[in-house]
Parts: sequence; C-alpha cells; structure tokens
Amino acid sequence: MRLILFLLFISLTAYSQTTIKGTVTGSNEPIPGVSITISPSGETFVTNENGYFEIKNNTPGNYKMVFNFIGFITERREIKVGSEKEISININLKEDSQALEEVVITGTMKEMRKSESPIPVDIITPTLFRKNPTASLFESVGMVNGVQPQLNCNVCNTGDIHINGMEGPYTLILIDGMPIVSALSTVYGLNGIPNSIVERIEVVKGPGSSLYGSEAMGGIINVITKSLSRAPLISADMFTTSWGEVNLDGAAKLKAGNTMGLLGINYFTFNNRVDKNNDNFTDMTLQNRISIFNKWDFARKNSKLASIAGRYVYEDRWGGEMNWDKKSRGSDSIYGESIYTRRAEIIGIYQLPLKENIFTQFSYNWHDQNSWYGNTPYMATQQVAFLQTYWDREFGNHTFLLGASMRYTVYDDNTPATAAADGTGNKPAETPLPGIFVQDEWKLNDRHKVLGGYRFDYDENHGAVHSPRLAYKFSPDENNILRASFGTGFRVVNLFTEDHAALTGAREVVITEALKPERSYNSNINYILKLPTESGFFNFDVTGFYSYFTNKIVGDFDSDPNKIIYDNLNGHAISQGVSLNVDAMFTFPLKVMAGVSYLDVYQVEENSAGRLERIQQLHAPKWTGNFAATYSFPENFSIDVTGNWFGPMRLPILPLDYRPEYSPWFCIANIQLTKKFNYGLEFYGGVKNVFNFVPKDPIIRPFDPFDKNVDDPVTNPNGYTFEPSYNYASLQGRRVFIGVRYNLFENL
Repeated sequence: MRLILFLLFISLTAYSQTTIKGTVTGSNEPIPGVSITISPSGETFVTNENGYFEIKNNTPGNYKMVFNFIGFITERREIKVGSEKEISININLKEDSQALEEVVITGTMKEMRKSESPIPVDIITPTLFRKNPTASLFESVGMVNGVQPQLNCNVCNTGDIHINGMEGPYTLILIDGMPIVSALSTVYGLNGIPNSIVERIEVVKGPGSSLYGSEAMGGIINVITKSLSRAPLISADMFTTSWGEVNLDGAAKLKAGNTMGLLGINYFTFNNRVDKNNDNFTDMTLQNRISIFNKWDFARKNSKLASIAGRYVYEDRWGGEMNWDKKSRGSDSIYGESIYTRRAEIIGIYQLPLKENIFTQFSYNWHDQNSWYGNTPYMATQQVAFLQTYWDREFGNHTFLLGASMRYTVYDDNTPATAAADGTGNKPAETPLPGIFVQDEWKLNDRHKVLGGYRFDYDENHGAVHSPRLAYKFSPDENNILRASFGTGFRVVNLFTEDHAALTGAREVVITEALKPERSYNSNINYILKLPTESGFFNFDVTGFYSYFTNKIVGDFDSDPNKIIYDNLNGHAISQGVSLNVDAMFTFPLKVMAGVSYLDVYQVEENSAGRLERIQQLHAPKWTGNFAATYSFPENFSIDVTGNWFGPMRLPILPLDYRPEYSPWFCIANIQLTKKFNYGLEFYGGVKNVFNFVPKDPIIRPFDPFDKNVDDPVTNPNGYTFEPSYNYASLQGRRVFIGVRYNLFENL
C-alpha cells in the first residue's frame, strides 16, 4: 500500500509540473538569443538558434514573462499554469524604430541599423556607463575597447582620448554630428557634458576625414543627445564618494504648444585637498563645474526636421602645492595650476521643406581659457563656426550623399603661436576651411554592399587636401558579417591648443620649422560572429587595423631636458594592431562584455647619424583590455563588476631618471550593487579602484617646482628639473561611492 501511495504521489507531482514552451519570431523569422525572464523566480532563459525556448517544472500558479531583444519592443505576457502538462505560446516581437543600440549615424552620416552599416561602429549607451557612474564622459568612453582616456598631467589632471593608441588631437569629437569639441577645447571640452542628456555615444576607429574633414585622422567620437520623444519627463542622478566628490545630474522635458524641449544641468564639485602620496601636491585637482544644456524640437509643419540646442559650461579647477590659494595664482613662490574655463555652444539642424532630403546643419562655439601653470600664463580664446548642407537621395540600389561645408576658426592666445610675423604685436590666427564631399553606398544584393567616398578641402596655408574612402561589407547570413575598409585622414595643426605639455612644467617650447599638415592612410578588416547556443548567446567582434602617418608632428622630450622641440617627423609613424570583443548573455542571469587589444604604435625617423631609428610612442601600451559583468538577483538586485587593464606603456622620463621608462601592468577595477524600485527609482553604491592602484613617484622634485635650486651639484647631481607629466593613471586610490537615480516616463 505504501508503495502504491508513493507511486501515486510521484505521479501527481509530475503531473502538476508544467512545461512552458514556444517560439519567438520577428519579421516572420525566428530570433535566437532572446532574453526571457520569468517571475516570481526571476530566472532568465535564452531562445536557441531556432528561436525556441522551453521552461520546465513550473508548478500551478500565475507567472509573468518578459521577452527582450535589442532592436525589438519588449513583450510582456501573463501565464496561468494549472494541471496541464504543457503550455505553448508563440511570441511575435515587433521591431522598435526607437531601438537605440542598433541605430548608428556616425560611420556614414545616415541613420541606419548597426548591422547594416558598412563602417564598424562601437556604441556606449547610458545603460552601459551607469554600470560605473562617472562625473564626465571623458571617463565613460573608456568602456570601449581600444579607447583610452589618458591623463597627461599630475597637477591639473588634463587629459585626452586615445583611439587605437593615437593621441587626442587625432580624435574628432562631435555633438550630434557637429565638430564642437576640438583644438583648444580638446583638453577640457568633454568635461561638463551632462550624462542626463546623452542618448548614446558612437565611436568610429580609423580616419573619417572623407566625411568630417580635419582632425578625424585616428577616429571619431559622436555624442548623440536624447531624442525628445524618447526622453523621460524627469531624470536625476546624484552620487558622492568617500573622497568628497559630489556629482549632480538632472534633466526635464519641456513643452510649449507643439514644441518640445529638453533642459539638462550638471554640477560637479570637489574641494577636498588630498595628498595620499605625501609629495605636498594635490592628488586630484579641486574643481567646481556647472554645465547647462537646452534643446528644442520645433513644430514640423513646414519642415520634416528642425531643432536647435545650446550649452554653457563654466569650470574653475586648480591643482598644486597643498598650501596654494587664489592669492598665489601666477606667483613663483607657491606652485599651482589654475584654469578658468568658459564655454558656449550652439548647434542646429533644419531639413528643407522639399520632396528631396536636403539638410542644413550649423554650429558655433566660443571657448575662453584663463590659466596659469605656475608662473606661466596661458590666455586663449577660440571661436569656431561651422555650416554644412548635404543632399541625401536613393537611386535604385544606390544611396547617394552630396554635401559642402565651411569651417572657420579664429584663435588667439598670448604665445608665439599668434605673434605677428614682424614681431611687433599680436595677430589672431584665422583659418577658413571649405570642403565638399560625396558618398555612394551601393547595395549589390542582400549579402554585398560597397561604400565609396571622397572629400576635397582647401586650406589657405597648405592648399588642396584630398581624402578618399572605400568600404565593403559581406554578410552571408544574419550571424556573420565581414567588413573591410580603406581611408585617408588629414589634420590642420594648432600646436599650442592641443599639447598641454607645452604649457606645464619648466620646459622651453621650440618650433624648428613651418609645420606641414599631417596625413594618414588606414586599412582595417572587421569580422562579427553571432553564436546562439543552448547555454546562451555569444557575439564575437574582431578587428585588425593598420595606419601609416606622414608629416606627423612630434614633440621631442629627449634631446634637451629643458626643451620640447616640435617639428614634422623626418620619417613615418605606424599604428597597427588587433582587437577582440566578446559579448555573452547566458541562460542564467549573467551578462558579460570583455575586450582585449594588442597595439604597436611607433615612429621611424632618421637620427643624427643618418640611420633609421624606431621609437615607441609615449602612453601607448601594447596590451589593453576592458570588462563589464552584470549578475541579476531576484527582487531587482544586480551587481556590476567593471574595469580596464593595461600593459606597460612608455613614459616621458628625464636623462638619468631613477623612475622606470615603462609603467607596470595594472588594473583599475570597480564593483557596484544596485537596487531598483518601482516607478523608476534606484539606489546604487560600490567601490572604485578596488585594488587601490596608484602610480609611484609621479612628480620629480616636487619640493622645487620653480627650479630655483636645480643647479646645486650637491642636492641635485643629476640635474633633474621639476616634471609633472610622468603619468599613466589617476592618483585617486580606492574610494567608496553611493548614489540615487530616478527616471519618470510619461507612460507611468
């Protein structure tokens, strides 16, 4: 009898466990890799290569299922499980025209799905950079493999962004496709863009001069501001750290009749003097920064598209000796680097009310910098006006783009860069740069696509500049994409606006000749493999690249410890390497992103003996990588682990320097715990720089910053001078942070 009852119990138990199965499709095709979350357990499953899923052992009750996949609208279903053995449901996801992750613009100046673009584009969304909240986009872009935010000064914490090992001046930074952050503002321009107004950041590695002109030699970073139709009514984000940093970021959607607007504000402050390494210099610059952004989309009765946006930034930052104050600004008694920055921008786009797609874009920015580096003043003002019109038209299988642009730059400072030729006064540099460009994207069939582009620019000092580009995309199926491209780039140089090393420390700047424009020639090949399996969905992205530079402008730090000597390279420079990115979404609630890059960046020049000499580039590590992992727990808890690691990089050292020429291997890792509540509220907190890594001996002779005792043979037998540019990582060690975030959408 007991055996019969036991077998009956087993039978009833098995009978009461139900399997939920089905297929997820989109556009009448099965979708592999769809994330399925079932509540109340919070378990996550993934569809297989045929879009099929099967969830076993469900006891009677009510379940909520969420189906999520990039590029499609999230689907929610409620399932009631009773005594049935199986429940079959078929889900047809609808394409989301507002899917941010899959839409890119930067590679071709046309909005298209990322998978359709013949130019590979990396994307950072707010979802990604919220995994490690930062106070500026300068730090956020480091989450892209091959993109390195590089600090160049230990005193004022200036920095630039390296793409594939190339320095900041080779990276063009756009806001909504307009060249807003360039030349003078490359040092401080990315600080103060409110994260709350960013929809996504697009990164193109390799030259884009055929579309965007000067400065797009090494790559492009395009900050896309939020579409007003998708922006929340109210968003706010605030965090603070144990070092005393406070960052406030907020935005609100505005309406005036049929016109919608977006107002974003960012405020960052850090006023805590910290000197953990006991060199009497601040480890991090003290800052007060406010940025206000306002964007408006106008009623589209006479035009399909019309918007205008403006931004104003004010920043007061200083770093230096711990006893420095405002009274010491510019003196030779207490060393400090103090920078006041004022910046105003305006950008807009208007689509003409015609049957043809003709767009006009414009931008204007004014940048004023009032700074002292010890007792060396640098006062500079720059104005950049940009106007561009282009025609977008489809002819059968051809998508045609034809446009013209004018960029006009006025730059003035107190250095020899703007001195009159006869030496009698000051003459601001005025640089008009007109250009025309054409692009044809030819879809041969569903598998093959070819893109050709050409740009002609005319510079009054350098003459005609030609920039062709060719790209090819082959996709035999939806899980394999092969891209290959070749392009050229150029850069018209504003030396003092882009090289902070020329202004800090005690070195004399020497320009040996009239500098020529730099040119680059780049080729790369990119392969993407999407691999849906029963255990998860995997995406592999591998790229190999090679860039050849001529007329490269280099600063010689080695010939004379008291000078920086600038001239065009008597030789050539190479940037080459390979990068691999892996995205993995498992059937259990774990998502992992990881990347690794191998770079070989160097220059070949003729030395004094007439022999070719290979020199490794400064601040260009051969090995770099990044990672981000997210694990989701029940009750809306999640944990994020993010970080970057770097191999040895060559550093600027003095003759007979006791510090090593190459940095050590190091990793900056972060961990964050997040709890989400209903109605868009979430709390987060964690630890930055978990391993507490900071560089050693970052400043040589910090006790004599004005080199007053540099000639003393007893105390300084090696002739060292004050040098604060030996830097490869932030001096901020481990610190705790906590924050709160809120988003209110109209449909709540």
